[in-house]
Amino acid sequence: MSRNRLLVVSVILSGALALLGFVTFVVCIIIEFFSPRAEPAPGFSSNIGVALAGLALSGVMSAVLFGLIATLIARQGRERGAPYMDAYRLLETLRFREAIPLLEKLVAAGKGDSDVLMLLTSAYGYAGQFAKAQATADRAVQLYPDDPRSYVTLATGYKLQGAYDEAAAALRAALERDPQQPSLWAELGFVQRFAGDEPGAVAAFQRAADQPLPAMYGVRVNYHLSQAFSEQGAIQDAVKAASRMMSARDGLMVWRSVLPAMAGTSYGTALRYELKDIEKALAEADAGNLG
Repeated sequence: MSRNRLLVVSVILSGALALLGFVTFVVCIIIEFFSPRAEPAPGFSSNIGVALAGLALSGVMSAVLFGLIATLIARQGRERGAPYMDAYRLLETLRFREAIPLLEKLVAAGKGDSDVLMLLTSAYGYAGQFAKAQATADRAVQLYPDDPRSYVTLATGYKLQGAYDEAAAALRAALERDPQQPSLWAELGFVQRFAGDEPGAVAAFQRAADQPLPAMYGVRVNYHLSQAFSEQGAIQDAVKAASRMMSARDGLMVWRSVLPAMAGTSYGTALRYELKDIEKALAEADAGNLG
């Protein structure tokens, strides 16, 4: 097993253990809260002890997770050279036009793997250079037809142009190659919804919600599921989805941070309105109106 693959496996395991520890903490606290009250005993109850152990496990594994992710990013940067890291930093600060020459240099030097091509497609798209974004995305698919990231790159190019049906087709191709990736199901649901395929979007969101989601995806996915379940009259499911949406509310910050880069695109406009709807739903949920 290569070192990069070992790092990826370690990231997945540490993330799973962090989640397990947190779930253990929550479950034990709930059990302790609803357990019949007896005479107070000295020290902690067994439920509290297990809860604290779960919280400690979650904290330690979260620290390990972030350390491994940082190591993986740094290793990839060393393999690709300084231009990759410089371009990555520029993209993080939404300086897309400045990142483009660095990424083009990597491609010209024969270092244009699927990740580099995906970043270059995004940089072109956010800079308004849609023809170049499309050409780069097409090249990624031609060079790496078995890599799901190539089709994510293609979907990104289509999405920024407002070609949502084409973006959905590209994401389905990615999912054929990696069907266990919840973020891909979430992205598929987003573009299907913008394309007007509401039933398909709901089905994709349900697949995404079957697995743990990063907050940036969880807040949007569960908002749409709560709305869909409410319309279907499945109130209990709607309340559960709304609760998950509230737990993932910090994920809105990520989407707000990328809105300036999408200014002037149909996707950016649609996303801005969607975020306003989610903020309104969160405010109603905070006021106790979950049903």
